[in-house]
Formats: sequence, C-alpha cells, structure tokens
Amino acid sequence: MPSGNPVLRNKAFEGLPIAGERMTMNGTVTRTALLLALAVITGGWTWQRFAEVAADGGLNAALAAVSPFMWGGLLVGVVLALVTTFVQRWAGITAPLYAIAEGFALGGISAVMNLRFPGIVLQAIMLTVGVLAVMLLAYRSGWIKVTDKFRMGVVAATGGIALLYLVDIGLRAFTQIQIPFIHETGAIGIGFSLLVVGLAALNLVLDFDMIDRAASQGAPKYMEWYGAFALMVTLVWLYMELLRLLSKARR
Repeated sequence: MPSGNPVLRNKAFEGLPIAGERMTMNGTVTRTALLLALAVITGGWTWQRFAEVAADGGLNAALAAVSPFMWGGLLVGVVLALVTTFVQRWAGITAPLYAIAEGFALGGISAVMNLRFPGIVLQAIMLTVGVLAVMLLAYRSGWIKVTDKFRMGVVAATGGIALLYLVDIGLRAFTQIQIPFIHETGAIGIGFSLLVVGLAALNLVLDFDMIDRAASQGAPKYMEWYGAFALMVTLVWLYMELLRLLSKARR
C-alpha cells in the first residue's frame, strides 16, 4: 500500500541496488532536520527583507520586493520536486535545493500573514514542530498502528482533499465561484481546516511507516535524502494548513 504522500510511494523504493551503506530511519530524521534548518534560514531572509522594506516604503513596496522570491521559490520548488521524484539518486542535491526554494516562498507568505495577524507564524511553526514530534513518538512507540485499512482511509481522504483543492483553484481562476467552507471562518470552515490538519498529521505517520519499511528492506543510503524530501512535502502542507486554520480563528 502506498503512502498518502504523492512523492513517497512504493515504486520509489523498488529495484534499488543494495550494495554499500543502507538507509536508516534515524538518518532520514536527521536529514529532515537539516532540510528544515535550510528552509528556516532562507525563510528568515525573506521575512527580514519584507520587514525592512515595509518599514521604509510601506506594504506595497514590501510585497514588490519579496514577490520574486515567493513566486520564484514556488516555481523552482515544483520543478525540483518533480526532478527529485523521478531521479531519486539526485535527492542529496535536489532535496536541499528544494528546501531552500520553499523557504524563500514560505518566508514571504509568512511575513504577509504575520503582518495581518501578529504572532500567527510563531504559533504555526510551534504547532508544526509539535505535531511532527508527537506523530513520530506515536509511531515509534506503537500508539498508532499502520494497518491496510488505515492506509487506505488516509490515502483516499488525501486524494479527495487534493481533488477538492484543485477544483477550488480552477473555479477561482476562471469564475467568481469558490468553495465556501475552504475559506469561510464559521464553524464549518474551521471544522474543515481541523479535518485537513488532522489528515496531514496522519500522512506523517504513513510517511514514517513507508520510510521504516524501506530501511528494513535495505534501501541505499542516498534514499535517506529522498525520504527527508518526502517528509518536507508533508510538513510544508501541514504548516500551510495550520496557517489557514489559525487565520480563520483570528478572523
């Protein structure tokens, strides 16, 4: 059964050479921490750039200053994600570059959100780190058992949410229609965001399980970078959903 993460799938670990050092769970977690550190560094730079320009020239000037980094980071991140997905052996290079690109994008988004809702970014970061730690502890201690039914449910729900978001993006791009509960701040909107945050957290458990299985099967050492990259994809999604949830609560 696949992970709910679209880049972390069984095929990524099939037919790999097993000579040399082997992949480990601890090594993957260490590399995930390194990727997070890179994202925080570049995100902090974009954040600081936004703050400096906003203090001197106002909001519009600050947005103009960081927009190239935001959009460039998003586009480069997509390209690097595709390259990493199809050429796993390059993950040792492309995964850090992906984290750097995503950091630039998330730093700008976070700066804008924090200007509107002061303190929201620190809350979202702390919650993301907390969820990651709790899910890892829950998995390693056996509190959450990854069964076939559990996998099927999480994967199906993740696919449904992804399809719903794509439909919403299409409607907003070509019409004036938008799916209300994705964006509204009422009980239904906040409940929907809580549901998606919970789903993202459960995807972390599936990611841990898939990485653990790959390590037990003797995947090569460089796949630790690929596993860390896959975890970054889920963590970026989780962070963005927590920002959305907290902004709804603030509003």
